[in-house]
This record gives sequence, structure tokens and C-alpha cells, in this order.
Amino acid sequence: MPKFSYRARNAEGKQFQGELELANRSAVIAQIDRWGLFPITVESTAPNGSNTKITSKAPGKLSLQSGIVPSRFRRQSKPKMEEIALFTNQLANLLKSGMQLVTALGSLSHVEAKGATTEISQKLQKEVSEGKSLSVAMSGQPHVFSDFYVNMVRAGEQSGALVDVLRRLADHYERFAEMRHKVISALIYPAFVIVVGFVIIIFFMTFMLPKFMKIFDGIKVPLPVSTQILKQVSELTTNIWFLSISGLLIVGSIYFFNRYLASKEGRKTWDAWLLRAPVISRITRPTLFGQFSRALGTLLQNGVPVLTALKITEQVVPNAKIREAIIQTREGVTDGKSIAQPMASSKVFPAMMVHLIDIGEKTGDVPGTLNNLADAYDSELKVNLRVVTTLIEPVLIVFIAVFVGFLLFGVLSAMFKITSSIGR
Repeated sequence: MPKFSYRARNAEGKQFQGELELANRSAVIAQIDRWGLFPITVESTAPNGSNTKITSKAPGKLSLQSGIVPSRFRRQSKPKMEEIALFTNQLANLLKSGMQLVTALGSLSHVEAKGATTEISQKLQKEVSEGKSLSVAMSGQPHVFSDFYVNMVRAGEQSGALVDVLRRLADHYERFAEMRHKVISALIYPAFVIVVGFVIIIFFMTFMLPKFMKIFDGIKVPLPVSTQILKQVSELTTNIWFLSISGLLIVGSIYFFNRYLASKEGRKTWDAWLLRAPVISRITRPTLFGQFSRALGTLLQNGVPVLTALKITEQVVPNAKIREAIIQTREGVTDGKSIAQPMASSKVFPAMMVHLIDIGEKTGDVPGTLNNLADAYDSELKVNLRVVTTLIEPVLIVFIAVFVGFLLFGVLSAMFKITSSIGR
């Protein structure tokens, strides 16, 4: 059986070293974890007598130190919501089983856990073992753990209910991810119909129609109005100057529109329009107000102070108009008002939502009211998505059918006219 030498450290930072004779490196790491330590290095003596130093990365993924890519060259991408939920659930399950926090983080650093990479898990483990709290360690990884997440963990640490808070966090991110998937799934088919229809129209206008027009031009017969319209459009779509100018106009429009959205007033105007636009608002309103209710309710339920909770919720909601209303609400609460009063005066939040929050404040159960509102908005979003997609699909199909029908009518009417003139 191979022999391994190791160096490990306990929660106070004291280092230990020794040798173990076990089946493989994974077994050595598991044994160190059972002792309540976390491994620093594990060294295996190769058969030829040379020592190969292996860093404490994921088991089964042994990498020589010379092969490690420096962290400064790694791209730090923001993980998906479902990946954060998975990491949070794993950490909650380990803590629930009685494992110490440092050991639990060490176990996660040995697994390719989506949402928080092995490197991040190791950084959290290192900082917690040095005496920092988990929330402080997580605040140093803002591209993974948002202010919302960090404050929730801080509230769990202060209340002694970290496991329960982690489970609520996982549930929160799972619900957000599920809602996003529902919106994307509902829009896939309409987007597919639009792309296919657009490709068919472009192909016909730039490839098929010019060939028909050459035939019609060779025959001295007056063409029907519909055919003449198609001829003019076909000449435009094959004209390099027209295509160049159109391309520049499209690119310029996109550029200036993005510049407009980047400005404070532009973003506020656009986001306000999204809240009242016909059809679109049936998706955006329940989505955004559901996010607001879920985030604020989860924070208050876990003991985060109301002003801090409103500040964090302001960063969670991706709509400038609603963020402005949340700022007004926070300022009103600072002045001693209830949550419902400044919300009502902002004229942004639905009257029913404000009324229910007012009742929740009077009964002392604002978190429960907000969570019930979030569930209601999730249900409303589900129904509205079904209704909107049911309406959009036939409208798109009819529009494409009318356009293609007009193309065919223009070509066939010209052919009939030429045929009849030849017959005479």
C-alpha cells in the first residue's frame, strides 16, 4: 500500500505533519478531514524514489505545481443562479450533518462544485481558518457572492441559524433560476419563428426574385402593380449602396440606443416604459415585483434590519424606476414612516401590493406577506407567459404567411399576365 506524507492545519492555524499508509490520496484527505483538519499538501513517494508534490486540489485531479495556472490569468465569470443554489445546498447539507465550517469548506474544495470553484472554496476555507467569519470571507468574492447573499449569511451567523439561512438562500436562487428559465423557454418558439421567417424572406428577395425579374424584363408586357413593387424592393435589396447605408443606420441606431440606455435618464425612461407597455408589461411587472417581494421578504425573514434590507433589495431589482421608488421608500422609513406609506406615494408599486404590506405591518408579519406576494406574482407570471405566447405565435405565423403570400401573388400575377398576352 502506498505511503503519503502530509501537512495539515487546524482551525487555529496550528500545523501538523505526518505519514499515512492508505490506498490513495483521496483516502488520505478523507482521513485528515475526519480529524477536523484541512490539508495543505500531500506528498506521494513514487516507485523510482522521487517525490512528486501534489497540491490539495480536487481528488482524482492531481496536478503538479508546475502545471497550475496562476489565478490572475483565470477569467472570473459570474456563476449562474442554479450553480450558486447548488453550492449553497451542499454547504448547508455538510453543516447539517455536524461537520465544522472549516472542514465543510475543505470538503467542497475537493469537489468540482459549480457555483463556487475549487479555488474559491479554498480561499473561503483559508480565510475562515484564519479567524474571519464566513460572511466576511464571502464579501471578498463579489463576483460570486452578492451583497444580498453576504448579508443573509451574516444574519444567519448572528442568529445562530446559519444552516436554515443557507437553505432559504438556496431556495431563493432556485426560484429565481426557475422563473428565468420559464421566461426563456416561453420565448424560444416565437424567436425561432421570427428567425426562420426572416431567413426565408431575405432568401426570396435577394436570390429568387431577381431571377424572375430578369425574365419579366425581357418581355415587353406591362407588369401588375404588386410585381412592380416587388421589383423595386428587389433592386433595393441587391444594391450595394442601399445595403451599406442600411447597415450603417442599423449599427448607428443600436449604438445610440445603447448610449441612451447607459444614461441615467434614458434608463429610467426605458424601464418606466417596460412597466406600462402593452403585452410586455404582463411579463415585466410580475417578474420585477416578484423579485422585489422575494428579496425583501427573505432578508427581513432572516433578521436583516429593514433599512439594510431595502438597500440590498435596491441592488437586486434590475429596473431603474423601481430602484428609485425603493430609495424613496428607504428615505421615508428613515424619517419614521412605515414601509407602505412611501411605497404608495411613489405611484410605482401596485395598490394591492401596498395594501397587503400595510396589513402585514399592522399584524407584525411583513416577511410572510412579502413571501406570499412573491408566490402570487410567480403564479401570475406563469399564467401571463402562457397567454402571451399563445397570442404571439399565431400573429407571427399570419404575418409571415401574408408577406410570403404577397411575394407569390406578385410573381404569379405577372406570369399570368404574360401568358395571357402571348395567347392573344
